[in-house]
Amino acid sequence: MKYSFDDLKGRNCVITGGFGIIGTALTRGLASAGVNLAVISRKAGEDPQAAKIASEFGVKCIGISASALDKDALEKAYEEVHKKLGRIDILINCAGGNSPKATCAAEQMTAETPLPDSFYGLDISGFKDVFDLNFQGTVLATMIFTRDMVKDGKGGNVLNISSMNSIRPLTKIPAYSAAKGAINNFTQWYSVHVAPLGIRCNAIAPGFFLTNQNRFLLTDEKTGELKPRGKKIISNTPMHKFGEPEDLVGTMLYLLSDISSFVTGTIIPVDGGYAAFGGV
Repeated sequence: MKYSFDDLKGRNCVITGGFGIIGTALTRGLASAGVNLAVISRKAGEDPQAAKIASEFGVKCIGISASALDKDALEKAYEEVHKKLGRIDILINCAGGNSPKATCAAEQMTAETPLPDSFYGLDISGFKDVFDLNFQGTVLATMIFTRDMVKDGKGGNVLNISSMNSIRPLTKIPAYSAAKGAINNFTQWYSVHVAPLGIRCNAIAPGFFLTNQNRFLLTDEKTGELKPRGKKIISNTPMHKFGEPEDLVGTMLYLLSDISSFVTGTIIPVDGGYAAFGGV
């Protein structure tokens, strides 16, 4: 076997949430390996990044506007991908995020904690929105965009984007943690279900990256300085820094390439050592 990512050249990938902070890094990483791309996001059709990526890397890259929770829109997206790219070889489920409505103000609850600041004050609709976006969006996209892999028997690859929250749930964000935990379980379940068809399914569990979804929790909006929570994260990450989205690209390419042809049902942390550190 030749140990490179050359086998990825010319393959067609659908990536949901592919123009977010992490998604953009993954999309560009795929394009640099010669992968053709269909980026699914709510405003992808209006985003000039698809044309820029196609021009910069010499691959096909199209943006399709659709919500990961809208089955009809995803069905139409599937048909558009077929017309413009052809068979779908790879699916990356990257759509996700958190919301202040599903976030507790208090890290832990004491007898003095006001109920609105605790788990008991959460907006259940906000909780549902976050859980659905992360978990149901992953399941629904998998149902639709893996049909080629199932029908023609030529195999394929699914990569889910989980989180370290799935392994060590963080305070304040129960909906996001629960959804990412569900993604881990689904990754393992689905990998077993389709293994006889030659389809592999794995997940990456990123550690701490500053994104639009968590910036309000970790940094002061006015000064840009780390809040106590952000400082706590850095002190519990052995590398003592936040990750950069590009840090995920190598692990992604490994899991999608034939180099890892006997790897399925795994969840790989990319976390600067956070999962390995016990705090002392």
